Amino acid sequence: MDDAAIQGLDDFLQRVPYVRYLGMRVELAGDEMTAVLPFAPHLIGNPMLPALHGGVIGAFLEMTALAQLSLAQPARRVPKTIDITIEYLRPARAQETYARAILRKVGRRIANVQVEAWQDSRAQLVAGLTGHFLLRPEA
Repeated sequence: MDDAAIQGLDDFLQRVPYVRYLGMRVELAGDEMTAVLPFAPHLIGNPMLPALHGGVIGAFLEMTALAQLSLAQPARRVPKTIDITIEYLRPARAQETYARAILRKVGRRIANVQVEAWQDSRAQLVAGLTGHFLLRPEA
């Protein structure tokens, strides 16, 4: 990773208020980025289980995709979401959640991204996202 890419990622994480509300952070290891959603009581949607709110999981997946795009293309502005499809596979318990994004195709104007989220084991996903994002030129 070069310094411009890391700076673009840091700028994204500081600029988006919902990222701060979620408490989301990223960990970089080589060329892989893992997003981390630490557990916080305000993220609970179903206190009977307890389980994270579906909107929180969906937003975490979308923010992970945008963070991966900002890391891959640091000179661009934050991409705009065109559409996303979220698959909720099992309840996300009240604990730390992780996600990784895969850039399937990054063109001149559109990017296709897939994201997977898990908690205890990456083999047991809690949710997934497929999305298309509009890439915008430099600010």
